[in-house]
Amino acid sequence: MGRGRQKAKHTKVARELKYFSPDTNLSDLERELAAKQASNDPWAEYADKYNDDEEFDDEE
Repeated sequence: MGRGRQKAKHTKVARELKYFSPDTNLSDLERELAAKQASNDPWAEYADKYNDDEEFDDEE
């Protein structure tokens, strides 16, 4: 007997999520995307920090 009420509630929630359109802050989005494009290598900061160039100079 309770299944109809539960299904109706789930349908209502699904419909609200489907048609919900939050306000988008485009300037924040632009700033976030620009920051991601500047650094395509996620390991670059670690490479600069931990790579020891002197180690490779001795082999040459």
